[in-house]
Amino acid sequence: MNLAEELQSGIEKMGIALSVKTQNKLLDYLALLHKWNKVYNLTAIRDPQQMVSHHLLDSLSVIKYLWPGRWLDVGCGAGLPGMVLAIAQPDWHFTMLDSNSKKTSFVQQAIIDLGLSNAKVLCARAEEWQPAERFDGIISRAYTELGGFLRSTRHLMAEHGRWAAMKGSPEQELAGIPGGCRVDRVIPLQVPGLHAARSLIIATCNWSEAT
Repeated sequence: MNLAEELQSGIEKMGIALSVKTQNKLLDYLALLHKWNKVYNLTAIRDPQQMVSHHLLDSLSVIKYLWPGRWLDVGCGAGLPGMVLAIAQPDWHFTMLDSNSKKTSFVQQAIIDLGLSNAKVLCARAEEWQPAERFDGIISRAYTELGGFLRSTRHLMAEHGRWAAMKGSPEQELAGIPGGCRVDRVIPLQVPGLHAARSLIIATCNWSEAT
């Protein structure tokens, strides 16, 4: 099965509808990631076939559970999941944040090469960054444990916004949730070709109730 067939098969199994044009743009992003990875070591996964399941499909697996608006991807690395979601949801806006300038340089170039008008990237630490406008949703895929994720980004979230944390097994994560925060949903995810536990934790916080 070639990369295009594997991507199409995966999104069909997950019940996601993406046009051929969108799928091709995702594969263009994957090609850029594979090319830059040879020099910049952006991801430990070297095999493009494996990148389809571990990067593209894994990032797409959460899309049905997210909501429209302004999104922040914290600790985006090479643009995962932010770049994938920005390609798949052109009407939503995605800001990506990472403190590794090598990785944000790649993401910036990929945004330009792919012509994405709904995505931007910044090299900064979440704790120190002060944006002009807050976000409706904040997502992370490999940033830090759940409690640290919520605390370090609390100043970035709009009043009615929610967090979306992509995790493996969620049990350990839930124990560290700060006071004033609650878990709205824990969604088990099935990612075709990825034989590991995956889940999405949706959380909200009312920091005035925090102890």
